[in-house]
Amino acid sequence: MTATTKISRPNDLSAFWMPFTANRQFKQTPRMLVSADGMYYQTDDNRQILDGTAGLWCCNAGHKRPRIVEAVKAQMDELDYAPAFQMGHPKAFELANRLAQLMPGNLNHVFYTNSGSESVETALKIALAYHRARGDGQRTRLIGRERGYHGVNFGGISVGGISGNRKTFGQMLGGVDHMRHTYLPDENGVTRGMPEHGAFLADDLERICALHDPSTIAAVIVEPVAGSTGVLIPPKGYLERLREICTKHGILLIFDEVITGFGRLGAPFAVDYFGVQPDLVTTAKGLTNGTIPMGAVFATDDIHDAFMTGPENMIELFHGYTYSGNPVACAAAMATLETYEEEGLYEKGKELGQYWEDAVHSLIDLPLVKDIRNLGLIGAIELEGIEGFPTKRAFNAFLKAFEKGILIRTTGDIIALSPPLILEKSHIDQLFGTLRDVLKEID
Repeated sequence: MTATTKISRPNDLSAFWMPFTANRQFKQTPRMLVSADGMYYQTDDNRQILDGTAGLWCCNAGHKRPRIVEAVKAQMDELDYAPAFQMGHPKAFELANRLAQLMPGNLNHVFYTNSGSESVETALKIALAYHRARGDGQRTRLIGRERGYHGVNFGGISVGGISGNRKTFGQMLGGVDHMRHTYLPDENGVTRGMPEHGAFLADDLERICALHDPSTIAAVIVEPVAGSTGVLIPPKGYLERLREICTKHGILLIFDEVITGFGRLGAPFAVDYFGVQPDLVTTAKGLTNGTIPMGAVFATDDIHDAFMTGPENMIELFHGYTYSGNPVACAAAMATLETYEEEGLYEKGKELGQYWEDAVHSLIDLPLVKDIRNLGLIGAIELEGIEGFPTKRAFNAFLKAFEKGILIRTTGDIIALSPPLILEKSHIDQLFGTLRDVLKEID
């Protein structure tokens, strides 16, 4: 076998312990993707699969985009790796400048990571270290939210609020508390866009402040739109109220934009869409269109400058990764940003938003559909569960959808959709026409 031979079906599947996968079920009937182009994957049995999830919320510009492919190839010929500790390379600085210009407000500083999970860990550590640098070291508490997802490292699962990601891993970080989630099905069921009711839920932070004393709280972290739990849309006024409470008590506000960043809502970031300015923003996924692992944490001038004291030869923040600002990842990211901008993909969610919304809500008449939620180019179809078998109905829908040529994502008994931003109305028609057939056929 030559180095260029394509492997469509490995002869042994046992060695790879797959993440977030029912390994035994998968290895009995594998679903193998062997290539991708534009809106479609190709399977090992030569079927086209419409990508309804942008990979894992990450391939926002679609697949095999020429500018990104060529940038990665060219970078490998020029500089494959450069250490980020006490050394640098030009593209890391050029990319940081482009990102800072893209982010609104004074979020002018970028710290590179390799994933969303690492971005969250980095933001939490920066928040703790920032307060200490200012002589406010008693601020050690971190506040997350029920049903929140912030990656899989210990900091992320500690502030996260999805029980399946937490229950088997011990005590996690101390000094962590959680606000209520924002889902009010009785008041906000089958809502188009942002719910009218529920801004008061932000006041749960005041309850936590009264319990712990706000002077002990370092940061609050939330997803502007909670994605992995099943697309929970923030009520109108909710994020604004969180910002007010954090400002009032000197608490840093962190937006986890690993999913919402880079055009998912019809704006570059949720910061733009909602008009609410956090102190730190975590990103990854769409930063490189999923091609090379990379993440970035944005920090305000005030946070960054608080560290830039003391002797100039001293390290200001004892944190970082071997692959922070990897040259190939930087090249992929710059080509990705150029693709977004040249093709107007940041605005695609606004242009197609109504057509997408109507398509998502067209499924509400189906007997198994319990609730529907949408914002930008994100949609969720919540199904009635099977008593005694949670998650089974949505998983059956996932399997049937793959058979019929569409890729969907499920979490619990919720179908989550987040297509590449290059989609057209014909793709929306195919996606929801097929999904309607799927939901009619499953038990």
